Amino acid sequence: MFSKLDFIENKYDELSIKISDPTIIADQKEWQKLCKEHSELEVIVNKYKQYKEVISTIEADKEMIGEESDRELKEMLQEEIKECEGKKEEMEQELKIALLPKNPNDDKNVFVEIRGGAGGEEAALFAANLFRMYTRYAERQGWKTELMSLNETDIGGFKEVVFMIKGNGAYSKLKYESGVHRVQRVPDTESSGRIHTSTATVAVLPEVDDVEIEINANDLKVDVFRASGNGGQCVNTTDSAVRMTHIPTGIVVSCQDEKSQLKNREKALKVLKARLFEKAEAERNAQISEDRKSQVGTGDRSERIRTYNYPQGRVTDHRIGLTLYRLEGFLDGDMDEVIDALITTEQAEKMKAMGV
Repeated sequence: MFSKLDFIENKYDELSIKISDPTIIADQKEWQKLCKEHSELEVIVNKYKQYKEVISTIEADKEMIGEESDRELKEMLQEEIKECEGKKEEMEQELKIALLPKNPNDDKNVFVEIRGGAGGEEAALFAANLFRMYTRYAERQGWKTELMSLNETDIGGFKEVVFMIKGNGAYSKLKYESGVHRVQRVPDTESSGRIHTSTATVAVLPEVDDVEIEINANDLKVDVFRASGNGGQCVNTTDSAVRMTHIPTGIVVSCQDEKSQLKNREKALKVLKARLFEKAEAERNAQISEDRKSQVGTGDRSERIRTYNYPQGRVTDHRIGLTLYRLEGFLDGDMDEVIDALITTEQAEKMKAMGV
């Protein structure tokens, strides 16, 4: 581990010199690439420097104890050593985590797609609840949300909603949300008070750079139509809504949130690129053997990942066996405890696989 940290520290120092070189700065594309790499290494390097300072303090204190005759001062030094030893262990664990392979998409913005599943109108209402949960979570993180497309039901449920969440590290936290979410509750329309089980499907896709996915214009079929709202609301009088079909894969994206056809077309293309990227990633991941997959889950949309039980006021994440009895707060976007536990579990599995 320490030879790797020394290598990273040397590389960081080399990059510090390079990004100050006028010839490199002149090439803005190369300079930005080096600055990004420099910034990513800085967190590890700073942590490593702090670790070395703690080690240095322990060694200096031990040397002073051997030379010191004052009993009270010796006790103070021993207390400081004990405190530093605790910090040393914590920092070693943090450094191990910092050295784990990072998902290249972790810093990206995301597209979130929610669709009502089994349960008809009740499933659509649950999809609307999930949409609110994620937008509230985004607010708590200081992220921004942007609606891409929405298909509402007559009583306020969502058959389908696609939206974007913009913020640093959005994918790193929300990537665990892909899968089937299950709700158990008594619907408002249920007169007998019987509990119903419904589902909604969530897909979280990282925003894709143009260089990552190229789309041939000949592979696209674009249809325009008039946008329509629930019960005649927000009805457009022009053909501003866009339906985009990627002919080779059959993937279809619709966008009607903007009044401008051009803006809807741009949004639809962004979502399409994200879906094509996800498809390519899924095909690549399918080749990875089972023993290398994280115990947190594959992220497959067919996988039931979480249950929201209203009568008991609980939310259970099935991948890590974690149950919280504060459903109301969770649905209001207070999701950190579960997401942090999922991150910790994935880190532990990665360290185990690497023999760390």
